[in-house]
Amino acid sequence: MPEPPNKASKHTHTHTVTHTEQKMGDIEHFPLFETKQTKGRTLFKVYAASMAMGICLICVYRATHTPEKGKTGRYLWIGLFMAELWFTFYWLITQLVRWNPVTHLTFKDQLSLKYENVLPGVDIFVCTADPVIEPPLMVINTVLSMMAYDYPPEKLNIYVSDDGGSELTFFALLEASRFCKYWLPFCKRYKIEPRSPSAYFAHASPINNEWSSIKNKYEEMRKRIDDTTSLGKVTEEMRKEHKGFQEWVLGSNKNDHQAIIQILIDQRDPEARDTQGKSLPGLVYVAREKRREWHHNFKAGAMNALIRVSSKISNNPIILNVDCDMYSNNSESIRDAMCFFMDERSQNNIAFVQFPQNFDNLTRNDVYNNSLMVINDVEVGGLDSYGGCLYVGSGCFHRRDTLCGRIYTIDSKINCEKENHKEITESIDAIENECKILVSCSYEHNTQWGKEMGVKYGCPVEDIITGLTIKCRGWRSVHLNPKRKAFLGLAPTTLLQTLIQTKRWAEGDFQIFLSQYCPLVFGHNKIPLKLQISYCCYLLWAANCWATLYYVSVPSYCLLAHISLFPKLSSYWFLPFAYVFVGKYAYSLGEFYWLGGTLKGWWNDQRMWLYRRLTSYLFGFCDVVFKSLGFTTSGFVITSKVSEEDTLQRYNKEIMEFGATSPMFNILSTLALFNVLSFVNGVKWVVMDSDINGFSELGVQMVLCGLIILINIPLYEGMFFRKDNGSMPSSVTFQSIMLAVLFCTLAII
Repeated sequence: MPEPPNKASKHTHTHTVTHTEQKMGDIEHFPLFETKQTKGRTLFKVYAASMAMGICLICVYRATHTPEKGKTGRYLWIGLFMAELWFTFYWLITQLVRWNPVTHLTFKDQLSLKYENVLPGVDIFVCTADPVIEPPLMVINTVLSMMAYDYPPEKLNIYVSDDGGSELTFFALLEASRFCKYWLPFCKRYKIEPRSPSAYFAHASPINNEWSSIKNKYEEMRKRIDDTTSLGKVTEEMRKEHKGFQEWVLGSNKNDHQAIIQILIDQRDPEARDTQGKSLPGLVYVAREKRREWHHNFKAGAMNALIRVSSKISNNPIILNVDCDMYSNNSESIRDAMCFFMDERSQNNIAFVQFPQNFDNLTRNDVYNNSLMVINDVEVGGLDSYGGCLYVGSGCFHRRDTLCGRIYTIDSKINCEKENHKEITESIDAIENECKILVSCSYEHNTQWGKEMGVKYGCPVEDIITGLTIKCRGWRSVHLNPKRKAFLGLAPTTLLQTLIQTKRWAEGDFQIFLSQYCPLVFGHNKIPLKLQISYCCYLLWAANCWATLYYVSVPSYCLLAHISLFPKLSSYWFLPFAYVFVGKYAYSLGEFYWLGGTLKGWWNDQRMWLYRRLTSYLFGFCDVVFKSLGFTTSGFVITSKVSEEDTLQRYNKEIMEFGATSPMFNILSTLALFNVLSFVNGVKWVVMDSDINGFSELGVQMVLCGLIILINIPLYEGMFFRKDNGSMPSSVTFQSIMLAVLFCTLAII
């Protein structure tokens, strides 16, 4: 007898429930991210072992062939040995960093299945400081890209810190708060990438009438902002559009102004909706009070001010901070970060997720090596395998409590229910006035802000020291480098800008190494020893200057004086030198090409490696020493995001830009000319005097000189063959010629 239909239905239903429960159980235990070791490590370890053998043989040669006392060149030989010992020491540190790098893969679909309804809120910090070198239009494009994240908009709040206190920036944000009502629905309807209007419309083709309408609205907004920026002030008619303009009083400037807090989009407001009736992310303008008699602690001070203001308004458990030129290039990167914060296997010990800094204005061959490709794709993954990557100041998702000084415990899970619902009943005016107190000059006086709370003060690279301190409290960090880059910014477009930026990094890193926060001391018994040593790969950047300077100048000097510092070409001792040289650069070229670079890009990378060590690292090292002696004080140089039209044209053509007087250019030019004179003298000696034995003795030094000449070809062009505005200033050329001739004369005498 057949079963009644209701019984069959019941059995079917029971089977369905069981299957669903099993599926939900699988989801519950499915990881949100996966960690993998980088490929090719076995080959690398074989290479590193062979290089170590070659380096050991070089050290043996140096130790056993040192000239006797009283013999010409003894101390020059010993100096070169010291330089090589330093290179060996630093090479060992870099091999530790590269030994076992890891990469991460996220599973955002699993995040949505498990946590879509309880995703934590995110407060996004965008920092700007000067409307001239960081144009307001660029700032709002970054802001709009953040507002358009593929994330519940009611869980997003954007805070813009304007340390310049500029009404031009505020006007631009006011325009953005209106335009976003059209832009956000458009982005999500067509799933466009990137979601910075400027970056999107620069390359996108028309889709339909709505596309054209949105583009027209953007162009109208852009014109209003550009016209106001060119005028240098907001007109009286525009001032009437928002009460916030009343905050700008006569006599205020970027270094001396009152606190200004303006909530441009209040999520409690029923009118804060886009054209589809959906909630908009919150938007808040913050200009902390600045007075000449109070130290404002640069970007670190701005970050801490935003932490306090956001805790009053939204208090979301996750914080993303970006520089004002770093727009979002991937609308799902916020979900990538959540995969680490929400994964139950991570033991809730991940304090921050750092995305690499990438740039959208790089030339094909990256003439100034601003991509830092090898660092981002190889080295940072090595630190990640030892417990955490560096915090580099932008493109980083933080847990709020870790920034505020929380020590890791096993129960450090993010409580989304508790922290996402901060009820605020005060009026906007009342909230703004309360927040002004939080960003006043005197608020931090005699508090732990900048010490145990917030971003650290007292260092040009506050990000590195802040990340280290967080790890020493028991937390770890993650470096995520997805195929589609999360953020894209603007790289320096001149050589001097690049060198000055690197000088600030090298100076700050070396300052940390010599301070109480040196990882080998501060991190002792707090973070793994391998991580402590790996930090030194960057903290000792500046110290590399002396060995490099010695290797670029002394062998050339000795070539002029006919003093041999290397084995004869016919000697077996020449082989380890040749192997280490060829092996290092062959592996470097292969690695660079494997990561997506070009041959010319690799050559540019080698040039910038040399230029940074001879200038940025040297000046950074000297500045740290002078500051420790009390001769100078710390400063913060903002890299300009604006380039002149002719400068930009030369940059796009990959023509190296000089065009300014700088001691850095004097050093590079003098060394380049000195090596030319040494090489010419060596060739004359070998060819015209037919001294083949002399070539055998000094051949390595001649090859070294020749390579330095080849790598400096753009510099020679800038000094003698170019007539454009980007050529080397004649005063620098003249001074360098005089110094090079003087050094050659001293060597020959």
